[in-house]
Amino acid sequence: MNTKQTLMAALAAVACATSVQAECLSDAQVADLVAHYTAKTPAANPENLSDADGACTRAKVNQLLAQRMGKVVGYKAGLTNPAVQKRFSTDKPVWGKLYEGMVLASGATVDAAFGARPLYEADMLVRVKSPAINQARTPQDVLDAIDQIIPFIELPDLLVQAPPKLNGAGVTAINVGARLGVAGAPMAVPAYRAERFALLQSLADMQVVLTDASGARLGGGKGSDILDHPLNAVVWLAQALAQEGLAMQPGDLISLGSFSPLLPPKPGLSVTATYDGLPGAAPVRVTFK
Repeated sequence: MNTKQTLMAALAAVACATSVQAECLSDAQVADLVAHYTAKTPAANPENLSDADGACTRAKVNQLLAQRMGKVVGYKAGLTNPAVQKRFSTDKPVWGKLYEGMVLASGATVDAAFGARPLYEADMLVRVKSPAINQARTPQDVLDAIDQIIPFIELPDLLVQAPPKLNGAGVTAINVGARLGVAGAPMAVPAYRAERFALLQSLADMQVVLTDASGARLGGGKGSDILDHPLNAVVWLAQALAQEGLAMQPGDLISLGSFSPLLPPKPGLSVTATYDGLPGAAPVRVTFK
């Protein structure tokens, strides 16, 4: 390759790299997005983002959120359910960070307008026990590296003026809508192998059901609706974080994603999530005012 060809190739590479990041939101746009997040008012939609643009924007958003919200207490895997992926015109999961104060106790009463575009969904948390989780390749590997499984109703906030226009990269850009959630009683991971095997099967087979105060079904799904096994969300997350030089730490809480459709809260609504077929899992509840 001669000097001219080398220069042209280098310029093409720079142009390609620039195009990948071309739609990453500017610092001013990110500051505006986070200001709307803080004020709980709808922000302008991030549009025409590539996956790289979404990740770049999320990193900027997380820098500003950390200044306001402090410590990161874990991560959320989002769009882990094919039905939810379809809603956002994508075929892969996304992730965001969870901050101190986002996880409330079961039975909490929350303002129905807890965000700009508030929703609720049936979810589940796990708590990291060992850094070995970052090398997990199977649900069994994940189970060996966690010490708690926690029933969870997530309360995400899609934040933007037109949520139906969000795609996967747009969801990434808004930190996957992390806002609040209500956690139930933790279940300890059993010590014995046979019990662990039974737990793995129960997690895949369980029926997660959302009901209102009268017992009427609001939504739900099966454990395997999340990537064929809910702990596969953690396998995916470990690899996704590693690509950005990040890792889960002992004590981190990991949100696995939605077993149910995303539903809008209403004042006076009380929601209970039950995990039928998962022995020892107590219901988790939230009430909206």
